[in-house]
Amino acid sequence: MRLTIARKIALAVIAIVILCVGTMAWVASSNLKRGFVAYLNDLQVQDFDQLRELLEDRYRTEGNFDWLRGQPRALGELLNRITPRSQVFEPDGDARRPRRERRPPPPPRGHPAPEQEGEQGEYGNPARPPRREPPPEADLPPPEARPGEAPPRRNDPMDFAQRLSITDAQGHKLIGPPDIQVGAERAIKVDGVVVGHMRLMPLRETGGADASATVFLREQLQSILLLSAGLIGLAVLAAIWLARHLLRPVAALRDVTARLALGELSARAPLLSRDEVAELALHVNAMAEALEDSERQRRKMLADVSHELRTPLTVIRGEIEALLDGIRKADANALQSLHAEVLRLNKLVDDLHQLTMADAGDLHYHWHELNLGELLRPTLERYQPRAQACGLDLSWSLPPAPVVLQGDAGRLQQVVTNLLENSLRYTDKGGQIVVALSCAGGFAEVVVEDSAPGVPAAVLGSIFERLYRVDGARTRERGGSGLGLAICKALVEAHGGTIVATSSVLGGVKMLVRLPLKT
Repeated sequence: MRLTIARKIALAVIAIVILCVGTMAWVASSNLKRGFVAYLNDLQVQDFDQLRELLEDRYRTEGNFDWLRGQPRALGELLNRITPRSQVFEPDGDARRPRRERRPPPPPRGHPAPEQEGEQGEYGNPARPPRREPPPEADLPPPEARPGEAPPRRNDPMDFAQRLSITDAQGHKLIGPPDIQVGAERAIKVDGVVVGHMRLMPLRETGGADASATVFLREQLQSILLLSAGLIGLAVLAAIWLARHLLRPVAALRDVTARLALGELSARAPLLSRDEVAELALHVNAMAEALEDSERQRRKMLADVSHELRTPLTVIRGEIEALLDGIRKADANALQSLHAEVLRLNKLVDDLHQLTMADAGDLHYHWHELNLGELLRPTLERYQPRAQACGLDLSWSLPPAPVVLQGDAGRLQQVVTNLLENSLRYTDKGGQIVVALSCAGGFAEVVVEDSAPGVPAAVLGSIFERLYRVDGARTRERGGSGLGLAICKALVEAHGGTIVATSSVLGGVKMLVRLPLKT
């Protein structure tokens, strides 16, 4: 049998309940036995005091204890005269009530009383002698005993005499065992003079008690055991129900994760509670959504990469087939066209490789302290002739104070280069490109904005996705692999910065790069 979590929880709860209830039952039964024995000992002390008074009265009459020395029968006669306090229960099984005076039952209705029967008789017969009531139990003479033995002790239900020791004033034994463990001790005094001592061994268990006390104690212990068994049974049922109730959301999570493992990324876990399991279900659902989104992006990227690779490969194939068929001569122009397509294909592969390395965290950075203004100036000066050749006006504004930060000069220069290439490629002729560097709030801010055409505001947040292209002005005909902005975002975030795109007041796109300054 497989030990599932539900069974483990149920067994753990059952074991704890059994341990607790069993301990409680054991402690309760032990305390009941100990308390009941203490109660019987307290009752016997009262009998002990009555016996002392009888001994004192007999000593006054006899003048000594010679009548008691070694005479168990004499002790039995005294014990029969005491009114026992320790025998307080009727030995009648279930009933536990004090002894009552037993009276003869009343005569049946319509019959004369016993005295009348004695006078008249039945059917005119001579009257029988009147029936006499037996004397009270305390006045009955003790039954005859065998020679040399003490008479039976009706009032000694717990072997009172067997645990009793009596000595005279000099400590000589009169009757009883010589050495006993003393539980109660009394001095026998006559006219203020100690004439003897009494010692009583305490009860250690209820085995010596009368049948009614034993039955009473046994019934109480049975009640405790039955109650404990009932509680354990209820605990077993409650533990099984609780385990199933608590693990019902876990079972749902198990089914959902199994479906996710099989590729069903649309599976979602139901929220069946508001506890930690519900939080786990929320995390599982968030993970499933992330996996589904990642799978969707992966498929889209594979489709885009396939499309991007197909274009240069198709052009190269067409050029080569034209050369093989003699349609086109193998001159410098044909070779130049093939070379351009190969460079474009090589650039796309390099960009894909760089993004893959960035995602895997395998891009290497050479961190050192640098002045961002000094890094931007030569790059901007190098791009100014290209901008003029494209009919664009490139201007910049750099602060005179150094802007110091911790970074990789080569990677940051790649970010600026990609942004400038993007503006040169997609800005209409006659437009302008403005670059500005400033500091604000512990960050260096690099702004690159250009003139028309712009990008719709609804898709500005998507232009950093891989191979994303905007319909209209910024299309494949203007060149580019569609990976430049994605690479910029990865490099900027590796430096602890951010990059966002907004609409420019010049009519184009404004790129804002924020990098943390060196503290």
